[in-house]
Amino acid sequence: MTTGGFENALDYLTGEILSGRLAAGDRLPNERELSSQLGASRSAVREAIKVLQAQGVLSSATGRAGGTTVGTGQGVAFGRMLKLHVALEAVSFAEITETRVALERAAALAAVGRPMGEVRRLAEEMVGVTRPAAFNDLDTAFHVAIAAAGENRLIRDMTIAIREAVAERILSAEERLAQWEELRARLVHEHLHIVDALEAGDGERAAQLSEEHVRNALAALS
Repeated sequence: MTTGGFENALDYLTGEILSGRLAAGDRLPNERELSSQLGASRSAVREAIKVLQAQGVLSSATGRAGGTTVGTGQGVAFGRMLKLHVALEAVSFAEITETRVALERAAALAAVGRPMGEVRRLAEEMVGVTRPAAFNDLDTAFHVAIAAAGENRLIRDMTIAIREAVAERILSAEERLAQWEELRARLVHEHLHIVDALEAGDGERAAQLSEEHVRNALAALS
């Protein structure tokens, strides 16, 4: 594979998306068709597609309904990249925490007046969950549901990214914590109060409770 062929394929695909000629959900031509169209090797086209898949821009599926489509997996892709930046110490855990606080506050304010059925369901489901791994999955779903309720996709995807980036660290700390049950009960209580504030239409209180929730949980796990 030549570098030029790979770069041409990557430039073509990104250009098609940026121009609007390829939109979310659109299916790409197969590798052979793209290779012929671009005058690039199939391996160059394949590698360009893999790069965009890693970035959450494209997704692939097998089977009759398979193929490569313009995807919407940005949150997980952002999280993968953010996790690497944390590992390389390009971004500190403290910076991630402050960013998460800002996102949680913004998400709470944006969610005011939106249906809270799913958020309430997740908060109540956590009441009976004691294992850290299962609780952590529900906790992530709870915060993402609030972010999604506000219908701001960037807030939603950045919330997913930050949760993805810190998930292993948080779970490891929870599993080692001697006072896990005490913390779990407090988190459940805080989640329910956040939902109460959102359902009452009090965005400022929900935002403040969300900030306190994040800071108190991380302090307990540090």
